[in-house]
Amino acid sequence: MKKIIILIFIFFGFSLFGQEKNIKKPEYIIIANNEIITKEKLTELAQKGLLKSMNKGVTEEERDKLAEKFGDRIGDREFIMKIDVLTEKEREERLNNKSSKAEEVVKMSNGNEDLYLNINDNASNFEVQMLDGKKITLSDLKGKVVLVNYWATWCAPCLIEFGEFPEKILEPFKNESFILLAISIGESKEKVQQKMNRMKKYGVLFNVGIDPKKKIWNQYATGSIPKSFVIDKKGVIKYISSGNSEDNVDKLALEIKKLLAE
Repeated sequence: MKKIIILIFIFFGFSLFGQEKNIKKPEYIIIANNEIITKEKLTELAQKGLLKSMNKGVTEEERDKLAEKFGDRIGDREFIMKIDVLTEKEREERLNNKSSKAEEVVKMSNGNEDLYLNINDNASNFEVQMLDGKKITLSDLKGKVVLVNYWATWCAPCLIEFGEFPEKILEPFKNESFILLAISIGESKEKVQQKMNRMKKYGVLFNVGIDPKKKIWNQYATGSIPKSFVIDKKGVIKYISSGNSEDNVDKLALEIKKLLAE
């Protein structure tokens, strides 16, 4: 009997451990021509050359309209990829246009990429209030490498990126002179708190800051998000990323590692 109990304990112990190690990762809900489609269908459309445009993320207004249309099928609504599909006529015209380049088939809409601060500029000082009520001043972090990440609750690429931060950035650098300041722009504390509560199921447990009037954001950049600024121990910007491409978080981690080694 004692052996059986031990075996059950071991089994459930490993099961729980496995669950912790296999936290659900954020995934996109793909909408094409006002219908939810699968990844396989998206691949099929791409192979047929029928993709007209692809937007990783929608505005808050668009997101709410889609939620009204699809209801529970839209899930948590955080991660929406919107696809425009070519008609057969448009596809024929494109195929007949010999000057057309393959990379023009899919156009990624990321908006403007204007920056107020660039690489090798001193990072503008700011004070940000975190969700837990703590206030952090950037200038007090001299001697640490800082990743300032701008995001919003309606920004799907931002939240997909959040899903990678724990494994690729927070865990590897948890014992280093490093701090992540993920700052929500243009949103209330209540809205940000609600979103972060929902993100817990994806293993996103870190503290975030709020910039409801965009005072901090307006010192750094304009245009699309996510935007990230990697700041060295002296307070100088050494790396900037815009958007969330497939290997974006890996590149951020590499730049942080380089600066920590200096």
